Amino acid sequence: MSGRSKRESRGSTRGKRESESRGSSGRVKRERDREREPEAASSRGSPVRVKREVEPASAREAPASVVPFVRVKREREVDEDSEPEREQRMAEWILRTGGAATAHTWTPLTGVCWTSTLRNCVLSPSHTSMLTPVWCVASTFKYVLKPTFTKQQIANLDKQAKLSRAYDGTTYLPGIVGLNNIKANDYANAVLQALSNVPPLRNYFLEEDNYKNIKRPPGDIMFLLVQRFGELMRKLWNPRNFKAHVSPHEMLQAVVLCSKKTFQITKQGDGVDFLSWFLNALHSALGGTKKKKKTIVTDVFQGSMRIFTKKLPHPDLPAEEKEQLLHNDEYQETMVESTFMYLTLDLPTAPLYKDEKEQLIIPQVPLFNILAKFNGITEKEYKTYKENFLKRFQLTKLPPYLIFCIKRFTKNNFFVEKNPTIVNFPITNVDLREYLSEEVQAVHKNTTYDLIANIVHDGKPSEGSYRIHVLHHGTGKWYELQDLQVTDILPQMITLSEAYIQIWKRRDNDETNQQGA
Repeated sequence: MSGRSKRESRGSTRGKRESESRGSSGRVKRERDREREPEAASSRGSPVRVKREVEPASAREAPASVVPFVRVKREREVDEDSEPEREQRMAEWILRTGGAATAHTWTPLTGVCWTSTLRNCVLSPSHTSMLTPVWCVASTFKYVLKPTFTKQQIANLDKQAKLSRAYDGTTYLPGIVGLNNIKANDYANAVLQALSNVPPLRNYFLEEDNYKNIKRPPGDIMFLLVQRFGELMRKLWNPRNFKAHVSPHEMLQAVVLCSKKTFQITKQGDGVDFLSWFLNALHSALGGTKKKKKTIVTDVFQGSMRIFTKKLPHPDLPAEEKEQLLHNDEYQETMVESTFMYLTLDLPTAPLYKDEKEQLIIPQVPLFNILAKFNGITEKEYKTYKENFLKRFQLTKLPPYLIFCIKRFTKNNFFVEKNPTIVNFPITNVDLREYLSEEVQAVHKNTTYDLIANIVHDGKPSEGSYRIHVLHHGTGKWYELQDLQVTDILPQMITLSEAYIQIWKRRDNDETNQQGA
């Protein structure tokens, strides 16, 4: 390289360094001027300030996203509205926005209310009156998501006939509330509705303190059934619901899990099978046993009976051999004491032939005829794969609430057949004294029962639907519930239905009949 090119390269390198140093010195100078500018302005008495003189702590902590939650109005306009109007206006606004205006306000899915954030919404004294509707709506959401009942409120449930108004404007009676049919869970809905109108069982689950401290083995999932049933019971009887119906989704999920998919939401089930499993599962989850330890379930529904059993010789044997076998101890009548949660009533065989008008005759049978099974005299033959037995039953203890399950379905190897026989029964004054043994009759002073719930199955065995008739104790009126539909019904119409499950209440000494015939 020549000397001239070397000098040119050194000159260009020196020029770059000088330009970089001038640029950096320029930046440093501009930063110094920016720092000196506020000081010079303050010396000249300029109103420019770097920091506020007074800045409340609430204003520093409040996020900007919270402010839209409070609708800013003039103080005069706020004072013109009454507190209920403000609460209703705020509730309607939250319902329109889905219940969560911002991430820092109210989240109904989790039930979280950011109290500190709401407190920071007060930016000036003129906004203090705006906080009242916010707290009212927050408490309303909390009560709807997790309603609570005092002992006094529970005691007055059956005495009140007042309609409640939901937040969507509809009116309803607490306890007479529809349940969503997600796909094919109407069989479970009917049973849950019936149990929710049994006062002792309802009162127990309305108060969470009655069962929340029950100890269960580690990993036991059955207690989930108790928790979900209590939550559903409180929602059904909530006087401040958003709508006049309730979703049983969480309850049904617990049923699917605890029954190991025996009962499902997407597949029609049998109401009697579900009722039997549910009562026994509740009793077990509450810490009850078969004999010793009792629970609210056994206190309400459990009765006792004597079962007399006698073995029969094979029908193909000769008559002489049959007579000899009847003298053996094996063929003598035996008696055992047994408890029951419900009584199964057998219907007479449905007719197979049509009448002269080519129509099937729908037979009718009085309730007392099928109750004769438990009078201690009537014998019925029961066949098994190998042996035949004669059995008769006699009641020894009547529970406070008696459940009848009318056997309408007969299963065989090919299909399920339904018996459409209509059972004629009175709504009130059913006396069961004659079905008790003589020594027990003296102990039982009250043996008269009144109907409080009637579950009906309509249609074919596999494609039918369920509905329920429920007595509201406060008004003395009957209501029909089928999923979301709730209508009032005359008591005379109840007896014309194909009753499947019935719940009867034993009458007390001081109780008078106010339901009418």
